[in-house]
Amino acid sequence: MNTGILIIAHAPLASALRDCVLHVFPDAADGLLALDVPPAQDPEQTRADALSLLNNLDAPQALVLTDVFGATPCNVAQKVVDGQHSKLLAGVNLPMLLRIVNYRSELLDVLVTRAMAGGTQSIMQVAVTAPQNQHRKTHDQHPSDHSQ
Repeated sequence: MNTGILIIAHAPLASALRDCVLHVFPDAADGLLALDVPPAQDPEQTRADALSLLNNLDAPQALVLTDVFGATPCNVAQKVVDGQHSKLLAGVNLPMLLRIVNYRSELLDVLVTRAMAGGTQSIMQVAVTAPQNQHRKTHDQHPSDHSQ
């Protein structure tokens, strides 16, 4: 049982995220749909488009992902998700999506837990270090000295 995935986000983020996922998992195209929400689109039109895409997923369960909680894509998604056969997560990011697609055969509640873990565990501060094989000089050099 594969979970259908629908990304609803401010244009062009939803399509861009879908394209990135399909770069890694090209076989996921049928079960991963995207809805880009243009700035001036009527929320009722967005809701109708989202509902249509959700129905087109043809999956027993669906996970809907939005970019920002409280923004139009999320508000619209709240109106189309039923909480039983479909769940909603806000704050979508690429590591979250990759994890969801990788584990899309799991139960929806388990998948939600994996998605949240994948999204948060991928956020980290990365140390900036000197490139390998470059010796750092510990003494002062004269300005006219060259390191070559």
